[in-house]
Amino acid sequence: MLRAPRPLLLLGFLFVGLFGCSSNPPTPAPPAKPATPVVTAARPAPASQPAAATPVRPVAVHPVMLGIDVLAADGFAAVRGKRIGLLTHPAGVDRHGRSTIDILHKAPGVKLVALFAPEHALSGQLKASVNFGDEVHAATGLPVYSLHGANRKPTKKQLEGLDALVVDLQDIGVRSYTFSVTMRYAMDSCFTHGVEVIVLDRPNPLGGLKVDGPHLDREWMSGVGAFRIPYVHGLTMGELARIAAHAPGVLDVPEEVRARGKLTVVPMRGWRRSMRWPETGLRFVPTSPLVQDFAAVVGYAMVGLGCEYSGFRHGAGREHPFRAISFRGKTPVQLKADLERRNIPGLAYRLITVNDAQGRPVNSLYVEVVDWNAWRPTQLSFEMMRLACVYDPPNPFAKLGPREMRSFNIHVGSTAWWQALSRDGAKVNLEAFLADWDRRARVYQDLTRRYWLYQP
Repeated sequence: MLRAPRPLLLLGFLFVGLFGCSSNPPTPAPPAKPATPVVTAARPAPASQPAAATPVRPVAVHPVMLGIDVLAADGFAAVRGKRIGLLTHPAGVDRHGRSTIDILHKAPGVKLVALFAPEHALSGQLKASVNFGDEVHAATGLPVYSLHGANRKPTKKQLEGLDALVVDLQDIGVRSYTFSVTMRYAMDSCFTHGVEVIVLDRPNPLGGLKVDGPHLDREWMSGVGAFRIPYVHGLTMGELARIAAHAPGVLDVPEEVRARGKLTVVPMRGWRRSMRWPETGLRFVPTSPLVQDFAAVVGYAMVGLGCEYSGFRHGAGREHPFRAISFRGKTPVQLKADLERRNIPGLAYRLITVNDAQGRPVNSLYVEVVDWNAWRPTQLSFEMMRLACVYDPPNPFAKLGPREMRSFNIHVGSTAWWQALSRDGAKVNLEAFLADWDRRARVYQDLTRRYWLYQP
């Protein structure tokens, strides 16, 4: 078990300096050579993508012990003798696929008394943004409190009688995926009401070396972004929790409350930052209805922002969510040619045809990642935004109303990008923004290294 150290005052000031001010428009610069910021010279392991050109390194079965595995191997020491709640979902399983709910319900000396459910519900079957109410867990008879309904944070009443709230959520390494938000909101409440938070750590499926995209400006913090971090953040849930607990100004609580709060992280064993999901030896359990596998995780980081009010759509029929893209009125052949002319590093494009629910053929364009090291996860999304201004002149983003504009910005996170895109459309200087985001990513990685639990 690992308890995070008390923060250094200087580090807190550095966090405020990096994350405490909204981003400014970057100084225009010539197109920068694409580079993925990393903190070591070590090369990540080969990517695992649908492209045949990208091999997967053979791995031993289960080289990684998850936080729940380590907890069990240590005799449940962190939770023994405590009344606990559990915030989890279907992907909350051990390395053999056994539910964390079942494991803790049967653990000797442990009293599991309540369950808490994030977006998509405890079943993981509800669509994004759908609210749901409390229920009773059929298998155990325990109450299940919704954290995506009447309240987003555990209430004082829901936390009554708990010594600790255990968090076992599988994130996908992307800021707008709401499980990290749910964890941070839960930490707000637990610290306020004197309940310990215990995070059972899990891999970042994209690895811990890939950081990309704009930081979240403070004005756009919301239920789809509660950490002021790059869009692809390169951290595990345990590492994010350590930042929340020990960097001033991250939690939405007074500083004296944060200082009194208690966080315990149960780290993994055998995971390295260079590992993507295929190298872990673990079976990927769907984290939401559209994220069923590692291919969708990669696609979510790559095209999710590009489909925000641009006219682009992801998926071909019901297949390939976040990996197949289309634009109404444009053929996949034309889209392929237009994207290839943009020479986005690390990507290739493949024409595909699948059948829709009625058995009719659907043509689309599948995006391949053929060079992981060259790949900037979010660059395609921002190229899609520029291309949308060409396809739908003069500028579809300038037409957005206040509600749509807010939705766009709470996902993308950068006021400076919004102002430039809505003003300049297809002529927006994306290259200057990419260079600025790369620079800020390197600073961010230097600052967050103190909170790392795992080396490359």
